[in-house]
Amino acid sequence: MLSQRVLNLEESATLAMTAKGNELKQAGKDVISLSIGEPDFDTPRFIKDEGIKAIEENFTHYTAAPGIIELRKAICKKLLRDNGVEYTPDQIVVSTGGKQAIANVLLALLNKGDEVIIPAPYWVSYSELVKLGEGTSVIINTSIETDFKITAEQLEKAITPKTKLFMINSPCNPSGSVYSKDELSALADVLRRHPHVYILSDEIYEHIVFEGKHFCFAQFADLKDRTIIMNGASKGFAMTGWRIGFSASCKEIAKACTKLQGQITSSTNSIAQKASVVAFDRDPKTMPEMAMMLSKFKERRDLLLSMLKEIPGFKVNVPHGAFYVFPDISYYFGKSDGTTTINNDMDLCMYILNNAYVTLVPGTAFGNGNCIRFSYATSNEKLIEAVRRIKVALANLK
Repeated sequence: MLSQRVLNLEESATLAMTAKGNELKQAGKDVISLSIGEPDFDTPRFIKDEGIKAIEENFTHYTAAPGIIELRKAICKKLLRDNGVEYTPDQIVVSTGGKQAIANVLLALLNKGDEVIIPAPYWVSYSELVKLGEGTSVIINTSIETDFKITAEQLEKAITPKTKLFMINSPCNPSGSVYSKDELSALADVLRRHPHVYILSDEIYEHIVFEGKHFCFAQFADLKDRTIIMNGASKGFAMTGWRIGFSASCKEIAKACTKLQGQITSSTNSIAQKASVVAFDRDPKTMPEMAMMLSKFKERRDLLLSMLKEIPGFKVNVPHGAFYVFPDISYYFGKSDGTTTINNDMDLCMYILNNAYVTLVPGTAFGNGNCIRFSYATSNEKLIEAVRRIKVALANLK
């Protein structure tokens, strides 16, 4: 009965683990969720006020499919101010979250059999959205020893005449890795030799960088027309539920994305758009709310790293951005408590959920089955208790 298209799709592992945790909660268990990629902070007051004002002024009707002009102008201002790249409003398409922005781009660019190069680990939806576009994912594997980053040599080897797109995410979900300008320059040198390859740069975590600095891929001027930036309000402004994402690209791709979106969802939420105008209009360096979030995330990262390093067999690197830690846990494969044997990352996540009541996400969903993802977008107290429980449960595996 169902289409092959939907049957081929995998369920989001992040949402699946959250659902399993909720089942245990409903059964009366004290479950700590470290699976969801969502800031636990409230949307800043000045943004909420603008949303309330939009409702009171009855700004509750359809808008232009690519977004209201005020928001697209604010995004252009943001890209110039924060990223040093110049765009015009007709190059911006506002979508219902960053996920739709990515889907728009992939559906606009891909033909059946086109190859999309994706470094692993990658965000869970990348490869699934490539499937929807009838493309083929070409995965470049990395490891904790390389800080989960690819090299120029790896990228060169992966490119073929069928390559249509290279996807990069910095700061990265799930690894927290941040590519330096020099590292991106080396990748840019490769892409210059292959003018048929477009670049999709997912920069949704740009404001959550602890060491170093985020570098926008579109700053390589000669590659700008082939680069599509994806970004949004969800992570940096704690606006996940407002569902505001956007793409910035050449006019031809922007027009194609608008055409697609016009048939699928049309415009995104009018009230959320109005609120996002003041978000993108504000210089993040002047926002105490963003400074507070960044400070808290760094504090939590350091706390979590210090605790995970005390768990036997966990190999941990230092993520420089986002709010995730992605330890290698392959040490536990083959171990058992006498009842349950750990054969893979999913087994370990389920063992931890059932014995420590902590939800995590298996690394297989991100393209690396040797790891599991911790989200530290929660309080210090919950992190301390979660790791304590995990340490106790894992001590039973021999």
